[in-house]
Amino acid sequence: MRIVSLSDYLLLRVNRAASGQGSARIPRAPINRQIYQLIREAILAQTLPAGLQLPSSRDLAGELGMSRNTVTYAYEQLLAEGYLESRAGAGTFVADTAPDQIPETVERNAPLTDPSGKSELSARGAMLTRQAGVSDKQWGAFMPGIPDVTQFPSKVWSRLQNKHWRRSQAEMLTYGPGAGYGPLREAIAEYLRISRSVNCNASQVLITTGIHQSLDTVVKLLGEHGDSAWIEDPCYWGTRSVLNSLGIQSVPIPVDQEGMRMRLANLRRPPRFICTTPSHQYPLGMVMSLSRRRMLLEYAAAHKVWIIEDDYDSEFRYGGRPLASLQGMDTHNRVLYMGTFSKIMFPGLRVGFLVVPEALASAFGTGMAELYRSGQVFLQATLADFMAEGHFSSHIRKMRVLYAERLRLLQQAIHRNFGEQMHITGGEAGLHLTVSLPPECNDKLVCEDARREGIIVRPLSTYYMSPKTARSGLLLGYASVPDEAIGPAFDKLAQVIRKHVS
Repeated sequence: MRIVSLSDYLLLRVNRAASGQGSARIPRAPINRQIYQLIREAILAQTLPAGLQLPSSRDLAGELGMSRNTVTYAYEQLLAEGYLESRAGAGTFVADTAPDQIPETVERNAPLTDPSGKSELSARGAMLTRQAGVSDKQWGAFMPGIPDVTQFPSKVWSRLQNKHWRRSQAEMLTYGPGAGYGPLREAIAEYLRISRSVNCNASQVLITTGIHQSLDTVVKLLGEHGDSAWIEDPCYWGTRSVLNSLGIQSVPIPVDQEGMRMRLANLRRPPRFICTTPSHQYPLGMVMSLSRRRMLLEYAAAHKVWIIEDDYDSEFRYGGRPLASLQGMDTHNRVLYMGTFSKIMFPGLRVGFLVVPEALASAFGTGMAELYRSGQVFLQATLADFMAEGHFSSHIRKMRVLYAERLRLLQQAIHRNFGEQMHITGGEAGLHLTVSLPPECNDKLVCEDARREGIIVRPLSTYYMSPKTARSGLLLGYASVPDEAIGPAFDKLAQVIRKHVS
């Protein structure tokens, strides 16, 4: 329906009350802005058709009982945006803003009917979201991989942060160097040399936002679409997601008590990458044996394969001496070493690191700057001071004692409820352990029922590439659960498990 009288149309819809709430379509706003919005909306709905001459600003202002400046503002804004056009000596007209006709030969896509947008995803996007492992809840018993953030020395952190705010310099607030803040890279290199026997200097260390970006960077700079990567089976879901999103074929390699167990068929077809967690296999928790480490390194050197070592929580070890990093044993520069501060400090920090062979360091720094436009220099400077002043090492020592006690309490609760019936793996290090369930038990249903009881656990079967090889079990994170809550929380979980295994 076309507008007969523009003034009547506007008078019915303009909200003059300063404290009014406006109409559903035109929220409370200054009168000149409301007039602009109402005329614009009428043009887009073709209620004001193209070519229609509008009253002069003087005449419309008189009919509305408003100042001419109010109407002039609206007209000028609409002229500037192309909704109106002014013809010399003739007046102001509605411009023809209709889109060009699409040729009949062009196939029209069906309208989006799925409100979730899933039907519009690419094949890669659909696969990524379908296989997503991320949880919508990140805190509570027994969410794996989450440290106790309540124990973080926030006062110390605030003091260091405030120091940098007071000294705030331009270079702290702009884009950072691609490889990251220099003093932080030096602090990380020193820490890794001492604690993990990593052979590196500061130039080889690149600051990332965590394991996902580190892996993304390595694959983008060293891989091609269609390359293959050996991954542990089971493995961290994020590794699979990143590789799949970049067009890398994941080849599952089963693990046993010594880590990755390569078969002859695998060895005959060298991959581009080998992704491994040798110091604490995720999610089962075993440590890769020295013989397997040496075999991997020799194989990688012989076939020009890149080994991507994920050392995600090596700081927390409660029994036995850990082996040195795989990178520390590498004499052929085939290992890229990844780590993160998410497990040591707090996940929201989103700071990780990547150590690359010295020959690749410059190219990787340039690549990161080009891909990600590095920043967070202010945050990285605070973290550098946190490490340099000894707070980082002190926090690790404190949390190692705390987590060891929580691990003991969880193991005690498991034995109290199930005795020797439930097999436990991964209880020597990290922030979680894994318990097995009978093969006929659906661990996904256990997790769903536990969630309804307020308990968060992750199903082990989802960490496997294929349902045919998947084992049933549960991942239990204990780091973020207060000591006194561990026993009662597991007792509640035990009741859920019994309903599924009896």
